[in-house]
Amino acid sequence: MNVQAGTDVSRPIGVFDSGVGGLTVVRALMERLPFENIVYFGDTARVPYGVKSVATIEHFTAQITDFLLQQDVKMLIIACNTMAAVAAHVVAARARGLPVLDVIEAGAQAAVEASPGGRIGVIGTPTTINSNAYARRMHELDSGVRVYSQACPLFVPLVEEGWLDHPVTRMTAQEYLRPVLAEEVGSLVLGCTHYPLLKPLLRDVAGPGVRLIDSAVTTAELAAERLRESGLAHGGSQPASYRYFVTDVPLRFQTIGERFLGRSLGRVERVDW
Repeated sequence: MNVQAGTDVSRPIGVFDSGVGGLTVVRALMERLPFENIVYFGDTARVPYGVKSVATIEHFTAQITDFLLQQDVKMLIIACNTMAAVAAHVVAARARGLPVLDVIEAGAQAAVEASPGGRIGVIGTPTTINSNAYARRMHELDSGVRVYSQACPLFVPLVEEGWLDHPVTRMTAQEYLRPVLAEEVGSLVLGCTHYPLLKPLLRDVAGPGVRLIDSAVTTAELAAERLRESGLAHGGSQPASYRYFVTDVPLRFQTIGERFLGRSLGRVERVDW
């Protein structure tokens, strides 16, 4: 379905997360869609979401969705696995017909395509794994797949500490991945936006026979496909503009954010609800 004539395709893509992790999705979008303008929202004052009730997560998600709609975005991307697992319906209901994507849908699709009828491993935070959202979506797409999930609670603090190839991180990865690899999985879904920073280490631990599914990269691919299908893709030669909104600017946000983004963040704007 194409958009109506006169629609401004230069409107930004809205990407949001409970904190800083969704910047890995922004990074993938920058690489895949270099001419697309992006507005990022990280709810840094209220992170982590994983310990909060579903009703609270739904409420916060609705607030963020409404804020991004005020920025006149043309697409919404839920870059937080926790929000995607429990509050994607809230975004869809408020999106006014805009395309809505999320990391779980993108990761599940890519994993099933890579391993039709096969054995798939999923690693994520305890909240994401306990929601069973990845396994449920994969079984909807292909009832023949076998899904083996593993919560990896220590990965997020290790990534935020910058211990991307530290002996402690390697040992932790070996422990977490042992039961999943014992099932002889063909693909491993990185079901948390922090995990792409551990890709070299995880590839080493998993071995050459396991394909890593990076939800950030697969989300960017899906975004490119949806923009093209809906006539919303923005081409041209003008450099894209990027805006970053947060609800708090913690001391380490700039350092961690730039590590996730792979480049300077520039100006970060704070939102007071």
